[in-house]
Amino acid sequence: MYFAALLARTEDGWEASDTELDDVETLSDLTDLAQGASVDEDTVLVYIEQEDAWFGILRVDGEEDPRIYISDASAAARSSYGEILLTDELLGREPGAEDEIAALEELVDLDGTEEEDGEPTPSSRPASALTDDTASGSGPAPDPDSDVDSDAVPAGPIGELGILADFGVSEKDLLTLRTDALTEIADALGAAEVLEAVR
Repeated sequence: MYFAALLARTEDGWEASDTELDDVETLSDLTDLAQGASVDEDTVLVYIEQEDAWFGILRVDGEEDPRIYISDASAAARSSYGEILLTDELLGREPGAEDEIAALEELVDLDGTEEEDGEPTPSSRPASALTDDTASGSGPAPDPDSDVDSDAVPAGPIGELGILADFGVSEKDLLTLRTDALTEIADALGAAEVLEAVR
């Protein structure tokens, strides 16, 4: 189960609202959502939490590029909303690298066998034979719903540790947050009361 909240900074303090993510499919969508809630291009924080598994923070300051922190990257990689936050830049890989790897894997015989004299390679066998292999489980069966390989994502926190440092949440403080992190973040921001009103 997910919980998402949006905190927008104003001249009078913070405004909070719960956030529906049904129409959010990309980081750009989430950034647009945050910028739409911004008052005079001031700071907006989007907080996303999946039960006790992981939480993520997206910070948008006006037209600047969004800043991201995720408490557990490998857990987030198994989540549809986590995948939105796990950008190529955040994971330290070249844009489009995932697509290139997938394309290469399609060209390689993944079961490790080599072509012998007179023996057709899997790619040259009839389509029916390939189908039989896949059905029996000997062929690759990628998950069509996952864009991020959770095994290739490091466990633990990832992103900008100083994302809330100017609001009194140090890197050390952020790393110690686990369950119900939003409450402690809101306390540090002085936004506990406005947040409680929307929870």
